[in-house]
Amino acid sequence: MKKLLLLFTTLFMLQNVNAQTTYILCGKLLDTKSGVISSKKTIVVKGDKVSKILDGYVAPKSSTANVIDLKDKVVLPGLIDFHVHIEQEFNRNTRLNNYILNEADVAFNSVGFAKTTLLNGFTSVRDLGGTGVNISIKNAINSGKIMGPRVFTAGKSLATTGGHADPTNGSSRKLIGNPGPKEGVVNSVDDAKKAVRQRYKNGADCIKITATGGVLSVAKSGDNPQFTIEEIKAICETAEDYGMHVAAHAHGDEGMKRAIIGGVKTIEHGTYMSEGTMGLMKKHDTYLVPTITAGKEVEEKAKIEGFYPEIVVPKALAVGPQIQGTFAKAYKKGVGIAFGTDAGVFKHGNNGKEFGFMVEAGMPAIEAIQSATITNAMLLKMSDEIGQIQKGFYADIIAVDEDPTKNINTMENVVFVMKNGVVYKEK
Repeated sequence: MKKLLLLFTTLFMLQNVNAQTTYILCGKLLDTKSGVISSKKTIVVKGDKVSKILDGYVAPKSSTANVIDLKDKVVLPGLIDFHVHIEQEFNRNTRLNNYILNEADVAFNSVGFAKTTLLNGFTSVRDLGGTGVNISIKNAINSGKIMGPRVFTAGKSLATTGGHADPTNGSSRKLIGNPGPKEGVVNSVDDAKKAVRQRYKNGADCIKITATGGVLSVAKSGDNPQFTIEEIKAICETAEDYGMHVAAHAHGDEGMKRAIIGGVKTIEHGTYMSEGTMGLMKKHDTYLVPTITAGKEVEEKAKIEGFYPEIVVPKALAVGPQIQGTFAKAYKKGVGIAFGTDAGVFKHGNNGKEFGFMVEAGMPAIEAIQSATITNAMLLKMSDEIGQIQKGFYADIIAVDEDPTKNINTMENVVFVMKNGVVYKEK
């Protein structure tokens, strides 16, 4: 018994020794909850949490404490991107890569994408669809094996046969097969329930459905509805049983309506959303994740001959220019906005461009920042852990050169990154 007590005492002492204390001297500090920027503050970080916030520049009493000087910077909480694809970065060879890359290849590529995302200030992300390697990436980050943001992943997206995210679209008849719920393809209420349970079994944190056609899938329509409302309800009800929310990729209006009525929490893209559907979103407390950056990217790349398969080009040219305008209308109508970019459709690390596009469309800078902090933390049910710099919250802290409420483009150049009390990038 004495030996056991000694062991516990030793472990406790070691934990306290390893709980490094850091003092961050902030020239300006943005309170994301109130939107107020205050001057000359000191954040005290102990271990992976914020211990306290002090007025003025306070020197530590202990000689073992770290001091980080950000007196000429604006400090704010780590950002949360609600729509990324951590496994890939779209290029000319993406379709071919689906056939020639092994899971190990995808994983090695993802390591770089995860690192880049974190170093650009995004300390948390919601990954909305890949092959399932994204779950392993999440686990590797959580265990400290690789560098990256805190990942909440959907694993493999759910699709209908031939729909957006059917993994065999565009394949030869020898390879096309008949994927089902295990592979994320749903064609009935029973399939829907089984597919959600399979994602849970695989280690997913949320569910992503493709409620309409998509731009980059090798299929003709980019906006037709692709699930019945009964299937969507079955997905959402089963997901709720397993403690998961549902995100719905949707460009077409009818598919959006079904998704909202069916119980999804977020609509991704929302390209052809009608005013009636905007009202429906408000009624059901459904949030729009705009992904304006992805819309700009696909429009631009569609103009490059051979970059996309021919069947994709007209969809990209039609959908791309619409997303920002729809976002502007939805915001003015009072639809809830959750920050998300669709990084992976464009280069990881350029996520910060989304802020500029949101402000350009009429959203005040502070609200754009709040959508990437306060709002997304709330949707993740982590409002008392991330999205703010407050006592007891995780020490996810970033810094930029200028006041982002006056120059939103400074969000594209994050100069300091701390996640869970560990510094990953310094000025």
